Amino acid sequence: MTIKVETSTGERLDLFLVRELPDLSRSRIQILLKQGHIVVNGAAAKPKTSVNSGDYITINLPDPQPPEIIPQDIPLDVLHEDEDLIVINKPTGLVVHPAPGNPDGTLVNALLHYCEGNLPGIGGIERPGIVHRLDKDTSGCIVTARTDKGLQSLLAQFAERTTTKLYLAITERTPSQPSGSIFTHMGRHPVKRQMQAVLNPGEGSSRPAITDYYVLHRSEPAGWALVLCHLHTGRTHQIRVHMKHIGCPLLGDPLYANVKRQSPRSERLMLHAWRLGFTHPDTGHFQTHEAPPPPEFEAFFPNQQCLDTIRNTNPDTLQQVLDSEGWLIKNQSTTP
Repeated sequence: MTIKVETSTGERLDLFLVRELPDLSRSRIQILLKQGHIVVNGAAAKPKTSVNSGDYITINLPDPQPPEIIPQDIPLDVLHEDEDLIVINKPTGLVVHPAPGNPDGTLVNALLHYCEGNLPGIGGIERPGIVHRLDKDTSGCIVTARTDKGLQSLLAQFAERTTTKLYLAITERTPSQPSGSIFTHMGRHPVKRQMQAVLNPGEGSSRPAITDYYVLHRSEPAGWALVLCHLHTGRTHQIRVHMKHIGCPLLGDPLYANVKRQSPRSERLMLHAWRLGFTHPDTGHFQTHEAPPPPEFEAFFPNQQCLDTIRNTNPDTLQQVLDSEGWLIKNQSTTP
């Protein structure tokens, strides 16, 4: 890959490349420079090298060397399984697939053990069977493929947005409206590379992101809220970024909230993938799976009727049901 610098004010090379190549972190770029994989006008360069108009920057990304993934006996809470797929209730703290900093102890390691090593090649050597992901600290429903047929079908459904994804979240403040639809563009934060951010259309790596939310229960005055989120897209950290965007970051979120100032405090990110619906690759029938809310969420529910109401309601008509029952008026409390 070669980049011609059209205009420049003598910016550092590493900072220039961070902006031009949003998929590469600054530390990754500095390593590539040190190893000689990035040259300017055919000559070796350093991170602090000044970039000037007319320069040609050549980046040669080395082929990745995927590590061998070892099956590990990690307990799995299996909600459903058949020949084509497995639905799992992922606990908080479990990384989905190996990555730098998490070479093992992941869901993929557990799946390889559970399936007796029958997943290699399905979805690639590093992510066998993985068709979508949950953040490390998010708990709840995740589906994985066991066959090529299952993999291709599920990948297509997530890409075409025909799945149903409902999440339960606890926010540190109550949204100003009892329900709403958040439509923004999202991408990697321009400075804090481990974070995502709301961006302008066309800015960096931004892509459309849509989240519907419904306040199910709230404290008074204007404190925490139990919120149901319906994802129409699947951007990284989407709910976390969108709820912060409307002034209601999630409890226990170390990236997008000041957890030390939150009340009540939470030892975990309060986000749970509650329900997941998709069309079965073999039968063609739409099926829905539900991961019971973890014990940490129970104190925020007014009663069992709250779950029963949303469980038996189509997401597209949920707001009408909540409005007709005066849900928010009936469901307020002062303590979690």
